[in-house]
Amino acid sequence: MSRGKSLLKNTLIITFGKVCTQLVTFFLLPLYTGILSTEEYGTVDLLNTLVSLLLPIITFQVEMAIFRELLESRDYNYKKRKVISSGALSVILQCIIFVILFLILSPFIHNNYKYFLVVNVIASIFNSLFLQIARGFGDNTKYAFASFLSAVSTVIFNVIFLVVIKLGVNGMLLGTFIGQVISAIYMFFALKIYKYISIFDFDKNVIKKLWKYSLPLIPNQISWWVFSASDRVVVSGILGLSATGLLSAANKFPGMFSTIYGIFNLSWIENISLHIHDRDIKNYFNKMFNIMLNFFASMAIGMIACMPFIYPIMINKKFSAGYGLIPILVLASLFFVIVSMTAVLYTANRDTKEVANTSIMAALINIVSHLLLIKFIGLYAAAISTFLAYFVMAFYRLIDVGEKYFAVHLNKKNSIITFIMIIIVFLCYYINNFYLNIFSLILSIIYAWNINKKSINIILGMLKKKKKV
Repeated sequence: MSRGKSLLKNTLIITFGKVCTQLVTFFLLPLYTGILSTEEYGTVDLLNTLVSLLLPIITFQVEMAIFRELLESRDYNYKKRKVISSGALSVILQCIIFVILFLILSPFIHNNYKYFLVVNVIASIFNSLFLQIARGFGDNTKYAFASFLSAVSTVIFNVIFLVVIKLGVNGMLLGTFIGQVISAIYMFFALKIYKYISIFDFDKNVIKKLWKYSLPLIPNQISWWVFSASDRVVVSGILGLSATGLLSAANKFPGMFSTIYGIFNLSWIENISLHIHDRDIKNYFNKMFNIMLNFFASMAIGMIACMPFIYPIMINKKFSAGYGLIPILVLASLFFVIVSMTAVLYTANRDTKEVANTSIMAALINIVSHLLLIKFIGLYAAAISTFLAYFVMAFYRLIDVGEKYFAVHLNKKNSIITFIMIIIVFLCYYINNFYLNIFSLILSIIYAWNINKKSINIILGMLKKKKKV
């Protein structure tokens, strides 16, 4: 199978599992924002934020190293057992240390939800570990189904605990925990992971190799946490949990955008890592980079144009103050796409230290600009600081990968047209006139078709060929 077809196939499989569940979660926003107050919604979001911070610190990102090693060991069961046994036993030991430390510190932690935090961290760790093993095996079908199972289970139990039993914040946290556990159990047995874990296959040298790859990813992951999550911590500390709830609700829309890109990125990382030494990798990378950038630029512009019509329907009125944040956050997400698509060249070449360095730099820009601006522009500081950090990081990485590996060439004509479209939809959004919003939406559809029509025809052609085969 060609690289392009492989990328398309894996993306479509993962898309099925991810998008279906994200859509279900997305359309339940009216329920969540209707039942929970802004403070309660902010509390749930803050605890989920802390879970995302603790994960890389506890595991050292070993699960990502396991995925990378399994890519090169798919045909060797002995190597797979060595990698999985060593990595899994390391993670188990690290989790035990985490629990012991928590029990020691627990008397000094005065929070009603501290035990939910711990169990959700542990469940998330093993779910993430098993998902990365699935990717390492190349079994994207089971990966997609496990993601689907986790999200659907979470949604079902959230509805039961919120609507039927009326547990409030406790219900949402419990629902999240159950969803993670169900997914992890499914993966453990579906992939027969138990066959690959043995104390006798534990190898110190394998652990050293895994840690050498994964340790530089810790500051990188914490930097991503600063981007996506620290804003909530800063906002809750200075503006209060109610403001955190507003920010969280507004982030759901660019969050959908990032999730859709994340689906493609899973296949993109595997695709480039497997073919990084191909002779024509430069041309292939640049071709795919521009195709996907056009697609996500049109998606971002379309999302902003749709918001005046969708936001009042999806979000309860008490969260309306977050409406103005969305275009800035969506634009930040577009630059996140550039950051992530170039990052694959670092990881494919095992240069995780440079990934960490660039991420730390941008994280500092994010947190410093946020703290400097929040007293002057309030909640908007969170959105603007995120945009500034991604913007700087995107252009730095484009230059850096050009010096280290090869130049990434942006289509100048498309870039100029995209820039003009962003200005138009921003103006229409903030003027917020009904007829201008209609004009913005129609123009964004025309733009999306024209900038993507060649790519759409290529994809349709590939799908037709597959049907004939």
